[in-house]
Amino acid sequence: MELTTCARPYAKAAFEYARDASQLSQWSDMLSLCASVSAYRKVVEMLGNPRLSGARQADTIIGLCQGDLDRPFENYLRVLSEHRRLQLLPEITALYSQLRAEEERSQQVQVTSAYPLSQEQQDKLAEKMAARLGRSVHLVTAIDNSILGGVIVKAGDLVIDGSLRARLSKLADAMIS
Repeated sequence: MELTTCARPYAKAAFEYARDASQLSQWSDMLSLCASVSAYRKVVEMLGNPRLSGARQADTIIGLCQGDLDRPFENYLRVLSEHRRLQLLPEITALYSQLRAEEERSQQVQVTSAYPLSQEQQDKLAEKMAARLGRSVHLVTAIDNSILGGVIVKAGDLVIDGSLRARLSKLADAMIS
């Protein structure tokens, strides 16, 4: 079964609880923390060990988070562990983030540029993307000097490749044809 299919009901349950408790941000932080912890090589091995009980797996992750989790979230992790779903934490976190963004009418937009963007450039880009998407946006910037110049913007399924590398590639294709 696909990971997204398995993770969806757990993400939805977490989202509904957090929304009802007015703790969307806190649960987002706790999910992100646990997803990061579950990605460590030793933790991946532990989660794949069928001889280790689910309760022991949950206790290990809770212990590694060193008091950064509240009681309801620890109980959530225990439910995941009972059903052997702790390895789905990264996928659950991603789905939860989508549900939260939909609820808050916001979207994360990834911007990759060859050079750091000034605050003015970031503000202008955020304003244009907010108008195009019809919701507030949160820019996450990254630097990749292999694109030579311009930017690549990703917002969900939307990809706008305005990089110099892409333009040169199109020009080369046009010259060959």
